[in-house]
Order: sequence, then structure tokens, then C-alpha cells
Amino acid sequence: MTPAALAVIGATIIFSSFVSGIFGMAGGMILLGVLLNYFDVATGMILFSIIQLFANGWRALHWRSYVRWPIFGFYVLGAFISFSFMWMIAFVPDKALVYLALGLMPFLIEALPPTLRPNIERRGVPFVTGLVTTVVQILSGVGGLFLDIFFQKSKLDRKTTNATKAVAQSFSHIVRALYFGSLSGIGDLPLRAIGPAIVLAIAGTSLAPSVIERMTDHGYRQWTRAIIFAISIVYLIHAGWLFWRA
Repeated sequence: MTPAALAVIGATIIFSSFVSGIFGMAGGMILLGVLLNYFDVATGMILFSIIQLFANGWRALHWRSYVRWPIFGFYVLGAFISFSFMWMIAFVPDKALVYLALGLMPFLIEALPPTLRPNIERRGVPFVTGLVTTVVQILSGVGGLFLDIFFQKSKLDRKTTNATKAVAQSFSHIVRALYFGSLSGIGDLPLRAIGPAIVLAIAGTSLAPSVIERMTDHGYRQWTRAIIFAISIVYLIHAGWLFWRA
């Protein structure tokens, strides 16, 4: 891999970790999109999972006092069931499908009537969240946006939402790495680059708390929405280009 490619990936890791550190989503969409330009799907997913695990883990550590652990516990139970099912069918998507899923997901979620968007604080919803979000994580690589729909109707503030999503996403990244690693091995995973990538991810995440402290809950949601839809349009264009080439 050329120095220019390494520089692009390094800069993307810092920026995407910073964005994820603030909004609990969107950064993963950016990082995965870049990684898939340089690696096959399985390798890209494993590297992406490792980087995001440390970025989300660092975020969860910072906001640990805000985590709603009962929500996380039921989320893990649902995620384990979905992982077992997906592992049995051993499905690995191609790049075009991943980009299409990344691009369509925000628009599909937006089409849901507000009355159908569940509340993560209600009984049974965290279990369902883990069940369906894990499938989305494996198929599209990024589940932060889908996970967020379960928080939109809750009364949790931005810090509690960010913290609880951070621990849930950290677990999901472990599940995804195990899934693709068990099916495809490590492929062309650049082992020597993992250490520097983790450092960059933690550095980018560490820049986020000061920004969150200055934001309001309303501004937090507005910025999240604008960033996600901008990225989604780019990915839909890229998916169309990949399908056209095929």
C-alpha cells in the first residue's frame, strides 16, 4: 500500500472517530466506505471492527457513568441470537450491496411513521434492538444509524444516549469481527498497521467530549441528521457506479 493511501486511511480514522465520538454514528459510515476502497469486504469489515471497537470502547469509558446497563444486557442477549443465526447461513455481502445498504438505510428509516419507531426504554425493546441491529451490522457493516431509531423516542439526554450506544456498538464490533474472521480468516489484514490505527482512533475520539459539552440536545440531533443524509447520497451514487460496472 502506498504512503498516500496510508495517509488517507490514517486521516479518515481520526476524522471518523471524532465524528462517531460526538454523534455515536456517521463516523463508521465514512471509515467503512474508505476501507472498502482498499480491501475486500471480509478484510475491510474485520479491520473496521477493530478500529471502531477501540474508538467506541474509549467513548464508553469516558461516559461510563451515563450508561444504562440493563438496556445493554438485553441488547447483548438479542445480538447473540442473531449472530448464531447469521453464522449458520454464512452470508458475506459484496461491496456494491454494502454501499447500497449504507446509502438506503437512512431513507428507509426516515420513511417509518413516528408511531412505529420504538422506545429503547420500554420493556422488551432492548432485546429486539440487539436482535435486528446485529443483522444490520453484519449485512451493511454499520448499525449505528439503525440503532439510533430505538433511542429517538426515548427521554434519554445526549450523554446517556451516546454512552449507552457506545457500549452496545463496542459489543457489535466484536461480534462482526468474529463473524467475518470465522468465515473468511484474516485475509490481507495489515497486522502491523493495527496498533497505529488504534492509537489514531483513540486520539480522534478524545477530541469529541469537549464538543459534546458545548452542544444542546436539539443541535445534536440536527447535526446528526444532516451529516448522515449527506454521506448516504454519496454512497448511493457509489453503489450505482459499482452495479453499472458489474
